[in-house]
Formats: sequence, structure tokens, C-alpha cells
Amino acid sequence: MSRTIMLVPIGAGVGITSVSLGTLRALERNGVSVSFYKPIAETVKHEKNRDRSNEILRQASNLKVPESFSMHHAESLIGRGDLSDLLEEILARFNTGANQADVAIIEGLVPNAENQFANQLNFQIAKTLDAEIVLVVCPNLDSPQQLKDRLEVAMATFGGSQSGRVVGCIVNKVGAPSQLPDTPGADITGVFDGPKAHRGSLEILSLFGKSPLPIIGCIPWNADLVAPRAKDLADHFHAEIINYGELDSRRLHSVTFCSRSLGNMIYRFEPGSMLVSSGDRPDVIVAACLAAMNGVKIGCLLLTGGFYIEPMVRKLCAPAMETGLPVILVNSNTWQTALQLQSFNTETPSDDHDRIERVQDFIAGHLDNHWVESLGRDSNRPKRLSPPAFRFHLTELARRANKRIVLPEGDEPRTVKAALACAERGIARPVLLGDPKEIYRVAEQQGLTLSDKVEIIDPKTARNKYVEPMVKLRKNKGLTDIVAKEQLEDNVVLGTMMLAEGEVDGLVSGAVHTTANTIRPALQLIKTAPGASLVSSVFFMLLPDQVLVYGDCAINPDPNAQELADIAIQSADSACAFGIEPRVAMISYSTGTSGSGSDVDKVREATKLAKSKRPDLVIDGPLQYDAAIMENVAKKKAPDSPVAGRATVFIFPDLNTGNTTYKAVQRSAELISIGPMLQGMRKPVNDLSRGALVDDIIYTIALTAIQAGQLK
Repeated sequence: MSRTIMLVPIGAGVGITSVSLGTLRALERNGVSVSFYKPIAETVKHEKNRDRSNEILRQASNLKVPESFSMHHAESLIGRGDLSDLLEEILARFNTGANQADVAIIEGLVPNAENQFANQLNFQIAKTLDAEIVLVVCPNLDSPQQLKDRLEVAMATFGGSQSGRVVGCIVNKVGAPSQLPDTPGADITGVFDGPKAHRGSLEILSLFGKSPLPIIGCIPWNADLVAPRAKDLADHFHAEIINYGELDSRRLHSVTFCSRSLGNMIYRFEPGSMLVSSGDRPDVIVAACLAAMNGVKIGCLLLTGGFYIEPMVRKLCAPAMETGLPVILVNSNTWQTALQLQSFNTETPSDDHDRIERVQDFIAGHLDNHWVESLGRDSNRPKRLSPPAFRFHLTELARRANKRIVLPEGDEPRTVKAALACAERGIARPVLLGDPKEIYRVAEQQGLTLSDKVEIIDPKTARNKYVEPMVKLRKNKGLTDIVAKEQLEDNVVLGTMMLAEGEVDGLVSGAVHTTANTIRPALQLIKTAPGASLVSSVFFMLLPDQVLVYGDCAINPDPNAQELADIAIQSADSACAFGIEPRVAMISYSTGTSGSGSDVDKVREATKLAKSKRPDLVIDGPLQYDAAIMENVAKKKAPDSPVAGRATVFIFPDLNTGNTTYKAVQRSAELISIGPMLQGMRKPVNDLSRGALVDDIIYTIALTAIQAGQLK
């Protein structure tokens, strides 16, 4: 193990769990193998040995997280004067769970009124594990000078600058609302009221410019990261569910207590708002349902007083309930409900995977990348590209490419959201095809504000421009002006013509169209790349600890040996282009020379052809799937193979096998697959699954942008 980093919180409420998660994500992005250990569990009511950081990591990652010692156990040993015994136990458990990683992240104990010895114990643990200390602090109401003084006192507690033990600090929640009260519900009330005063990152960074303590992370306050699900509030209030709807997924960004007349509060009926009203206010209930039926995704309707919705009103509101509007009921009155809201715990629940993912990515993006990279430099272990590292690698390459990508399904809600995300993150310059009024309406329904970075083109005003170029491209097929105009009514055809004319760099479609609808115009108008004999596809399969490439699982039904060899070469080149070392396994029902038959003979011949065409690639086959991926099976079935047991690219003999395998692996293992990415096109066109999530669309846009950049 190369490095051990201990994150030590200076005071309560610094967000130590979030910082730990973000640090682990930043290291994974750089291909560094990591481990996590929290020596002493924080006290959790009714659950002595369970710790939030441990629980979240066990559910949200593939890390094997060692058990923490309970606070009771630690206090008992310290109270008897057996601190050394406790430290030996911690070291033994640490060595068992973390000695295989390049970097071990240790989370320190939070100092509070219940454990006043936290700082001294954290220092003893750091020395025992020979860990470098990174202090984690939140500005709270301190001035920058007070914050600096507080950190310097903490630094002295851990050996001072002379010891070299403290290597830096991470300042979290910079710019948080300064009026937040010190209560469990502080964050949520601050978000709902809106921040009144901020302390900027630049002010803090400038003060520490001459400090001996480097700032290795300055993480701004982000209200979206503390937005709870409607489900979390329902659980907090022990509420009765009147209409479940999208209770699990809708997030709350504001609270409106509907105590005034409707006209004076209707402006607060907005996406993500929790409306709190007495259950005997049918005017409020009907108004909220009208807003829902008009596409406004109200976060939640909370009815107080134990009053059920009247049957006739419930019948009138039934269509609104079907839009997913969550409605919950509590017996307390509105005043009691407001008081109870103050005790709501805004810490991220361990089962809120979406929020955990966003917290990890946000914090990882605000850590000093030079420091993160330095942590893995001393390691000689081979690096495996983990799923977070692959996704980060994709977005970074796409940013550098800076390509213009057309999205023909411009008014599709997921596509609009993905386009805005890509524009804001600099992944691509998206172009939405569709009626501008409809696109803005769809964005507003989702609570989104489209920036000028998202370009919108109205197909009605653009189609005629492409009639003549399209007729010219298809003149050998007898295309006429009239037929061209008819075909250009299809936005996918229009987007493909924009790509053919060089006005955009790539196309992504398929959220509502079939694969054939997306690919057919491309084959007719874009054609294959020079030297490419066919178009094929790959999926990037994001396994828990590495990324594999599967081809071809979407295009060619039954390729012959020559075509299969070309698919293998295309897939290996794609893997290499996206940072995956290609070790190509030609999959069959037989390994080596153990079987015969036309199917396995085809794979054997394809392997020979691929090797002769590209002797620089590591290719072997035929191999059974288990021999290709499992080292212990490979030793028995193919001991001399350079690929068996360590394959990264899997080439399937036909579409039936490939498509079935990729879906079986994806669904059974509940993992993410990105693709299909098309290979062999003159310009990049990529297809989406009609069940694609917003993230799927974002990463497919990134893939397309990278392909466009690599063409030149």
C-alpha cells in the first residue's frame, strides 16, 4: 500500500461522510485502487455498531468496508487505560481490510459533546496507521481570519507544521447560508428560505495564499445536494400515503405553508415545492392538482389535521394523481407540522443512491486534481479502469473535443434534460430539433431553464435547405424533390442531413425511435468510413470494478468469418480509444481445439484473419465466456492463452448470442451499460435504448463527441 490519508473533521457538521465519498470518487476517476476504513463508529440511536459512512459505501460501491469498533467498546478500553489495546485492534482490522489498495482513506471521529476525546484519539490513530492527515472544516459563521486561526490551532493539535503529519485541509460548504440555525433541520430550512449571505471561495483561498497549510479542496455550498425525496419527509412524519405517485423520486427544494388565500401563494406552486395545507382546504388541493395536470411537478402535497380529501374532490383530482403527484396525510395541525419539520435530519439516507452519486461527483470535482494524482504516483500496481473512472474519462475527452451534436428528438423530456446537462458541463454543444415553444414548455415542466448554450432549431424553417443536397446524395437511387421533402419531415432524416453537410459533428437518437429509424438514414446518407467493410456496434459494460467491451450486440445478425474479424478489430480500436487496454476474446461454445462444427469453425477462422490483419492486437479464440473472464477457469482450459482470464473485449459469434448475453449480464448483475456505439460510420451516429435514462443519453452524447474528435 502506497499512501494512507486520514480525513479528520474539525467540529460537527462539516460533512465528513460526503467529503470521504467525494475523495474516494476522485481517486477512482484517476484509476487508483482505494480502500476505506472508519475505525470508530459514530453513535447512532438504536444501532450501536452501524455507521452512516460504512452503510452508504457498502450499498453504493464495491468496496469491502471493514467493520468499525463501537463507541462503547472504544470508551471502555480508554476508560480502563487500555488505549494501546484499542490501537492494536484498529491496526489489525485495518491491515486485514485495506492492505491491497494504492490509497487507503481513513475517516476520523467527529468531535462533539459526547466524545470530547475525539481529537486526541484521531491523532493516535493517525500515528498508529502512519497516515497523512487532511483536516476537514466548515466555515460556519466564522470570518476567513477566524477560520484560519481555528485551523492553525487544530494543526497544532496534530503535531504542528514541524511534524509534516498534516498535509492540507478541505473547506466544505463554502458560501452556505450564514443564517442557518444550529438544528438538525438547519440545512433544509436554509434551502427553503434561500441563502441570504455567502462567503465566496476566492475570499477563503486568498486568505490561505501564504498559509503553510495547503487547501486541497474548496467545496461550495450546493442546495440541490441536500434536497430530500418526498419519501424521506413522509417517513419523517410517519405520514399516511393518500397517493403514492412518484414519492420515491420527487425531490423537495422549497416548502409553502398554504395558509393565505390562493391568489397570494399560487406563485409558489412550482416544481419541487412541498405544499403544506390543512386537509379541509379543497381550493388548495384542486389548485395543486390543476398545476400537476399542466405539467408542473409539485414535489409533494402534505395535508394536515387528519382531514381526508372529500370523495367528490378526490374523484375530480384523479387525473392529477395519475401524473405522479405524491399526496400524504398527517394528524398534526399545520403549526405542529412546521415545528416537527425543524427536527428533520437532512443527512443523505444510505438508500438514496441518486443523491449519493451526485454528492460524490460534486465533491470530487472540487478537489485539487494535482493532489489527487499525486496520491497514486508511487504505486507500481496495474491500474484497472473502474466505472467512475471510465465515466469521468468520457466527459473529460468529450470536453476537449468540444463537438456540436444534433438531437432529433428535441422535445423529448429526457433528451432536453440531457442536452442542458451536457451544455452546462461542457460535454458537447447540443442542438435540439423541434418546435421551440414545445421544447421550452417541456423544460419548464421539469423545472429547467434552458441557457443559450443549448441551440434549438425549428425543423419547419430548416427542412427546405436540405432538399437539394439530399437529392444530390441519393441521385443514383432516383430520389426526387417531392420524396426528399417527405422524408425530411422525419427529424432523424433532417438531423442526418445536417451531419452529412458538416453542420454538426454527430447525431444521437433512439429515445423514442427504433434502432432502424436511427441507423437507416445514416447508412443511406452518411455511409461507411473509408476502409470499413461494415458497420458494427459495441456496448461498454460497467462492472463493479472494471469496464468491459461487448461487440457486436446490436447490428449484424450472423456475420461471416471475415465480418467477425472486422468487428473484432473495430471493437479493439474502440476500446483503446476510450482508455481500455484491448485483450480480445473471440467467444464460442468451445475453447481452443476442444470442439468442432460450423459455428466454432467460423470463430476459429475469424481469429486467424483478425490476427493476420492486426498482429499488434492481443486476440485469441475460440474461447468460452468463463475461460475468457475467470482466471481459475482459464488456467485449466487455456493455460497458454494471452487473453484467457483477463479479456477486456468480448466478440460474440452472432447477434442472437451477443444481444442475449449483454442483456442477461446487465439485468442480472444490475449494472450500467453504455451503448450501442456504432463503429465503421464515416461520421458518428449513435442509437439509444427507448428505456434510456438521462445519464445514458449524456454519456452517449459524450461518446459521440469523442468519436467525432477522433475522426480528425
